[in-house]
Amino acid sequence: MACAAARSSTEPPRAGWVQVWNDEFDGPAGTRIDTTKWRYDTADGCASSNCGWGNNEKEYYSRDAANVALNGQGQLAIVARVAPAGLVSYYRACRYTSGKITTRGRMEAVPGRVEARIRLAAGQGLWPAFWMLGSDIGATGWPGSGELDIMENRGSAPATASSAVHGPGYSGNTPFVHARTLTAGSYTSDFHTFAVEWDSLLIRYFIDDSLHYSVSRSDVAHYGHWVFDQPFFVIVNQAVGGHFDGDPQSDAIFPATMLVDYVRVYRKATAK
Repeated sequence: MACAAARSSTEPPRAGWVQVWNDEFDGPAGTRIDTTKWRYDTADGCASSNCGWGNNEKEYYSRDAANVALNGQGQLAIVARVAPAGLVSYYRACRYTSGKITTRGRMEAVPGRVEARIRLAAGQGLWPAFWMLGSDIGATGWPGSGELDIMENRGSAPATASSAVHGPGYSGNTPFVHARTLTAGSYTSDFHTFAVEWDSLLIRYFIDDSLHYSVSRSDVAHYGHWVFDQPFFVIVNQAVGGHFDGDPQSDAIFPATMLVDYVRVYRKATAK
């Protein structure tokens, strides 16, 4: 299937919502991220005593434009690559580089709607994700801060994407996870829109504007505290290896490009 055209930033507004923040990733090929909106997470996690980012991941996150840059066609390209010789990670010679960006310290989304339009890369061992962490993570740590996984994908299953909720008492192997498998095509052959809407009572996940999973405050109460009455910051990354889909069995899948058409944040429209 051919790559779908990027959605216009001048399209009609989403009914019932007011857009309060966005990045459309327009600009010349090779342009770096807008650092008034995003910051890079870099390296292997060891600087924050979290080597392998807590999941035995094998990528080294880089600021290099070869890993994170606009593609000149209205998208951000996050590219996982075989690492250059001499790069050292927590497991000695590093195998892969990739990209991870976050709005932490730049933008925090209050309960509302957050969405992105993304085309994934295929290949066993890839782990692309679009997700959020609670803004109080510096004080409470994880999982006390809460985590909203809007989209995760195992590269070995290109037609399946999942959404999850993590928090105190329901983290790691969380009971709140749901996968959606396409009946035709894959998440790697075309762009798809992934979104979350949340408020004080309910978290709802959508793929292409179709509700595929919801978790209520009363559901969470069976396991622990509800920690979602707060702002969250946004993260987009493409991990490689680790527990989720295993380490790649072949480097022939690289370079592997995840394309992000846009990221948009909304609040509920006020009734007149």
